[in-house]
Amino acid sequence: MTSTTEIRIETRGAVRILTMDGPSSRNSISRPQYEALTAAVIDAGKDRAVRAIVLTGAQGFFSSGGNVAALQESRQLPLSEVSRNTDALAAMILAIRACPTPLIAAVEGGAAGLGVAVALSCDMVTASAGAKFTVAYVKIGLTPDGGTTHFLREALPRQLASELCMLGRPVSAERLHAAGVVNVVADAGGALSAALELAEALAAGASAAIETIKSQLASAPQNALAQQVDIEGRGINAARYGREAGEGLAAFLEKRRPDFSKTGRD
Repeated sequence: MTSTTEIRIETRGAVRILTMDGPSSRNSISRPQYEALTAAVIDAGKDRAVRAIVLTGAQGFFSSGGNVAALQESRQLPLSEVSRNTDALAAMILAIRACPTPLIAAVEGGAAGLGVAVALSCDMVTASAGAKFTVAYVKIGLTPDGGTTHFLREALPRQLASELCMLGRPVSAERLHAAGVVNVVADAGGALSAALELAEALAAGASAAIETIKSQLASAPQNALAQQVDIEGRGINAARYGREAGEGLAAFLEKRRPDFSKTGRD
């Protein structure tokens, strides 16, 4: 039994919206969806007209994560086959992180299991008031996947990450907002609108600079200060001769709002 969740793709101006839509399973995902999302994210990242991506779920919920019935059936499969599934999952998460275009997760209602990892793999997160984030693998005798422990320890103190993973209890969007994980807590039903507002602000911004900033933020935790200072120095020196800096600096000196739409992403 595999998830019947569809990955819907919509473009609104410079924003690409990817929606997980599986009404019978609260948007659960498995290998077909891993591959579809990977392809959709890579395609959006290559499209120079797309300047921000929103990832969300339909039916008032983000994603319940892995399909439990499929997980049960996978116990009858050889390790080589289930490893192909986890490899496809890893490729999806890595594609989201490697995408040069910023991604925003819009979490309405909540996210569970792998759904939490997918949300946290994005660059920003909006969530509806009262939304619950649940890492409940332990409740069914399993351990996290999809980079869940990486993202939680990157963002949270060890004690809170341990509570999420070892007890499997839901944690509210409000608590994660206070911890700095969720950027915006919106009214119920407003997570997507809040994400689109952020996406439109990103789309109106200096996209080439944003792309470089995303890369720098990804490399910073692994690098010593001297390495990161060097990366930043090379970045700003390259940027200062670009069209975005030309427009941005001129607009600042002329006391007007910069118009980065005419600079493109190159």
